[in-house]
Amino acid sequence: MSKADAFRALHRHRTPDDPLVLPGPWDAASARVFAEAGFPALATPSAGVAASLGYEDGQVPADEMFAAVARIVRAVDVPVSADVEGGYGLAPGELVERLLETGAVGCNLEDSEKGVLKDPHRHAEWLAEVRAAAGDRLFVNARVDTFACGVADPARAIERAALYVAAGADCVYPIKAPLEVLPLLRAGIQGPVNAGVFTEDGPSPAELGARGATRVTFGPGLQRRATHALREIAGRLLR
Repeated sequence: MSKADAFRALHRHRTPDDPLVLPGPWDAASARVFAEAGFPALATPSAGVAASLGYEDGQVPADEMFAAVARIVRAVDVPVSADVEGGYGLAPGELVERLLETGAVGCNLEDSEKGVLKDPHRHAEWLAEVRAAAGDRLFVNARVDTFACGVADPARAIERAALYVAAGADCVYPIKAPLEVLPLLRAGIQGPVNAGVFTEDGPSPAELGARGATRVTFGPGLQRRATHALREIAGRLLR
């Protein structure tokens, strides 16, 4: 079984009390920590990687992002999915080949740009081209940005999700969806659903699983918590 197949299999037959938990490494060292802790797979966060490279989120040049993902993949034996934002303007075939060159087995792809939602039908067509180029070599997690862009109606997220699943997405990610809306999304979306935890006091993976999440990711939350801890250490050293 390839790593991509193994990663895809991790999403199957999840029970509400056991969602797939995918920590978000921002560099090779953090990836090793998560892998050595026993997590079966990892999912990089674009904002966390950006911070590690000295950039704001969304400002990392494509070459630097792919190089960072490659270092993370090289550091661990478990499957790694990569957040490559909106695809950096690359044609689907080139995007797929760049991802495969890093060794990543999956990708997270956004459906908004600079806070503005993309046309869902055109985005679905683009996702279909990514799927065709990748075949079964990549697990495609299609992000649905309606809630992040201020569209509170769950029906809009479900509509977009249906288009993306029909285009070949393996999973959909209605980022920033309120906890109370997750059961409705779960009922209306075919296939795996990704939910996110962004702060230390956010819902637990078990809570998200009980509400319908198949898998749980953390965005840049873990990198920011690590940075906070390092600031406290630095402060104690100065004192």
